[in-house]
Amino acid sequence: MEKDFLNRIPDIVDNHKRVCFVIQRYGEKVNGGAELLCRELAERLTPYYDVEVLTTKAIDYITWKDEYTDSFEIINDVKVHRFSVRKERHLWWFNKINWFCVRGILPAFLEELWLKMQGPYVPELLDYIRNHKNDFDVFVFVTYLYYPTVMGIREVAEKSVLLPLAHNEPFLDLGIIRPIFSMAKGLFYETREEYELVCKKYGELTADYSFGGAGVDLPEVVDADRFYQKYGINNYIIYVGRIDRWKNCEELFDFFRRYKEENPGDLTLLLLGKSVIDIPKSEDIISLGFVSEEDKFDAIKGANALVLPSKFESLSIVVLEAFSLGRPVIVNKACDVLKGHVDRSGGGYAYSDYADFRVGLERLLRDKELSASMGDNGRKYVEKYFTWDVIISNLRGLIETVC
Repeated sequence: MEKDFLNRIPDIVDNHKRVCFVIQRYGEKVNGGAELLCRELAERLTPYYDVEVLTTKAIDYITWKDEYTDSFEIINDVKVHRFSVRKERHLWWFNKINWFCVRGILPAFLEELWLKMQGPYVPELLDYIRNHKNDFDVFVFVTYLYYPTVMGIREVAEKSVLLPLAHNEPFLDLGIIRPIFSMAKGLFYETREEYELVCKKYGELTADYSFGGAGVDLPEVVDADRFYQKYGINNYIIYVGRIDRWKNCEELFDFFRRYKEENPGDLTLLLLGKSVIDIPKSEDIISLGFVSEEDKFDAIKGANALVLPSKFESLSIVVLEAFSLGRPVIVNKACDVLKGHVDRSGGGYAYSDYADFRVGLERLLRDKELSASMGDNGRKYVEKYFTWDVIISNLRGLIETVC
């Protein structure tokens, strides 16, 4: 039987506690979902705790090259300590060893080498944790996958909170990874699917846990007509994010083109985000690349639906943004997290093949009342589970319990 998760702040809270986040990259120049989530959590905790961050001077997660020059700065009341990466990633050798890792056939004696090459390799950051472990009440490690978390949590396990950001991938089966989940004193999951995945992999863990995720920050004004006036694009479904085969975008292109062959008309697939694969040359598929946040939200608001074909998501902010704007979604059923969002909210459709994709899209296009109802369901779902007030309250409760 599942134990009750922590979802409230204990009666006594000491606002003078010191909380230290540990993450591989951090800063206003850094792109990445985990890194942005860490910044949001750290900054939103500053009214309650003295918050510091241990991170690297890297901006690019591919090479881990030092790009920040200062070793210390303060960003929105958060004290940030940066450490040089001892070794940049050797891409050729890393790709070779990672080939075995992603296929689940990496020999155990190579796991430590893989971890150092995965990086970022920052032994000085570990030295700092070792030397200052008594200066902090809690260490919060963000993402399970990188060297600072895997090695750092071993130094302060008794006062650690882990935000795994885990999804079903071979790295979870590595012998060097597995122990950190049982070492952590507290676990802060983004979704119930993540919790169930970790329990399936490692059994019922004894650590206290709670649920977080990320809140949605909408602009004061979101205007679909403004987007139409600027770009002249109307009657579309939208994809927002990196346009990549790892996001299953090639399947999306195939499904959409098949749909248009069967249903000629002016429906467009609109793509927002950086493309790392070729986009089919078609008047029905429009890519705008990177756009402003204003344009992004306006575009989502004006869409018939947001579509996300990815099979691997740990949360998906863009789905929550679409829900917040009252728009339904069409997502890949192979991703447990996305399917969970849809099942719990009633905010869209999850598809397993082209036939499912076609049926879901046709229903949303033809039944505007159904589309509006699903969008409203999604909005209520976000208001219940994914506001910053709820998330920070849950995290504070976990921090206080670990303390």
